[in-house]
Amino acid sequence: MNKIIADTINKLSQAEGFRDVCHECGTKDSMPSTDILREIVQISRSILFPGYFGDPEVNELTMKYHIAVNVEQLQILLYQQIKAGICFSFNGESHDMKIVEEQAAEKSSYFITQLPDIREKLHTDVIAAYNGDPAAKSFGEIIFCYPSIRAISNYRIAHALLELEVPLIPRIITEMAHSETGIDIHPGATIGNYFTIDHGTGVVIGETATIGNNVKMYQGVTLGAKSFPLDEDGNPIKGIPRHPHIGNNVIIYSNSTILGTITVGDGAIIGGNLWVDTDVAAGAKLSQRK
Repeated sequence: MNKIIADTINKLSQAEGFRDVCHECGTKDSMPSTDILREIVQISRSILFPGYFGDPEVNELTMKYHIAVNVEQLQILLYQQIKAGICFSFNGESHDMKIVEEQAAEKSSYFITQLPDIREKLHTDVIAAYNGDPAAKSFGEIIFCYPSIRAISNYRIAHALLELEVPLIPRIITEMAHSETGIDIHPGATIGNYFTIDHGTGVVIGETATIGNNVKMYQGVTLGAKSFPLDEDGNPIKGIPRHPHIGNNVIIYSNSTILGTITVGDGAIIGGNLWVDTDVAAGAKLSQRK
């Protein structure tokens, strides 16, 4: 048995077996930490929704102190994780650590300055969820309980980081929400204000999807791609538009699949369990044939 174990270790250690699945850090690099990124999300939520996350006893008199302490901690942790994400993107290649540290400091600071805008957008999302659900009793219930707000808040944090060209970290943050809520929003998607997802389980929003203002989706909706064009070597072409463009004031009911770079016009309503791969006119109402 010892010889069998030794042979297995030798097989697992062969370069041809681990080359594509092994990440080699530089001697001064560290890997991003999912535990610290979870802490970053929690600290961000305590800043964006004070009292609901973090210190439950915060009030107007202690708010500035609460925000200052959390912002300081957020900036420290975010700087470390952005630096780790940038180093990760080099995949073991040599790089100037001083430049990496300057970039991480600049990006973490600039992210902090965007928190008021992120909170304002999330405020509109809370209003949309409350107005769109007769079962909701208060904004507090929406913020504290609803998976859509948790997923959308992760998305808005991750999207802001992605706009700053932070590698890897945004995707980890949205995948955390995916695991927690069953809602899969790529950080590259562009989503307007007053966005809500009712129930939410199984929703998928692809990288290049764009969503206007005042859009409501139900569980199981997919904004996906039809196919992936290949280059001359047969590899998928990255970074090109391949997901739907959803206009303003659109409702998409449960389990509908919308694919490709199509446009769903303003005010359209898409019924449940539909497959849509062509443009939808503004104000149109799509439903299954009776």
